[in-house]
Amino acid sequence: MKKILCIGEALIDMICTDKSSPLSEGNHFLKKAGGAPTNVAAAIAALGGKVDLAAKVGIDPFGKYLIQTMQDFGVSTKWVLQDEQHFTTFAFVSLMENGERDFYFNRGADGQLSEQDIDRINLSEYDIIHFGSATGFLEGPLQKAYTSLLSKALEQKIFISFDPNYRQLLFKNNLLSFIHQSWHFLKQCNFFKVSDEEAMLLTNTQSIEDATQSLINKTNSCFAITLGKSGTLLRYKNDHSVIPSITISPVDTTGAGDAFVGAVLYQLSALHGKAKDLLTQTDWEKIIINANKAGARTCEFMGAMEAFKHLSKDILN
Repeated sequence: MKKILCIGEALIDMICTDKSSPLSEGNHFLKKAGGAPTNVAAAIAALGGKVDLAAKVGIDPFGKYLIQTMQDFGVSTKWVLQDEQHFTTFAFVSLMENGERDFYFNRGADGQLSEQDIDRINLSEYDIIHFGSATGFLEGPLQKAYTSLLSKALEQKIFISFDPNYRQLLFKNNLLSFIHQSWHFLKQCNFFKVSDEEAMLLTNTQSIEDATQSLINKTNSCFAITLGKSGTLLRYKNDHSVIPSITISPVDTTGAGDAFVGAVLYQLSALHGKAKDLLTQTDWEKIIINANKAGARTCEFMGAMEAFKHLSKDILN
């Protein structure tokens, strides 16, 4: 089993536990390790995979906490670098009664991962590279590191995974840039996962049927569109099918999509060499069924990192 490299943000989610209180009025906050690619890396390691995380945190107690949390899961942090000039990135979130989120993003070290940092990585160690773009498409060094690493991965014919992880609160004033950058990855990756809302946003369509057809027409990737309770739409080569969801009583859906992606990549990493190119539609359906299991298990616990402690390869048949 060769290693997987996840690149992107490692940050602290500060979750307001005062129900329905805006951030300005909240008094109690819960500190959680976060960041989409960080979650994916933790899920892969929890399932038994070999994974490195490339990210940047501050030289502060919170950066130390993130590194220790990843190491506790078994994620290699040799490429989690500490920045002397920038504090660890924070995301403050409070869930309001109307379902909207009061959100404030205090960006710091995560955006400072640079091309020079990436150039130090020996890519021959990795069979798969995963890009989770939640902050990777914001302006700054990380944005350039993303595109540079993509180019290097393509040159070395490394399997590329992509999850756009659209966050409206981050890109509300720069939506077109997010869409443009996402398509650069969608057209060149080997596998991508999008939600139904992301699929329609990226294709400028009003229905999941039209969005699916647009993605089929414009990409050559295997892809999965998560449809919530309706299951997961899988497209591979000339076939597509819907894999039923798993019925559960969710406690918290945070991290479910990241667990899904982590389970897909863990299963792919167990294949040898070019075996990924020889997969059939039936093979991919089994992979997605197992990924749905990982996502469902994650929804049964409060908080992504807590949920990942309950992931293991035993849930994958």
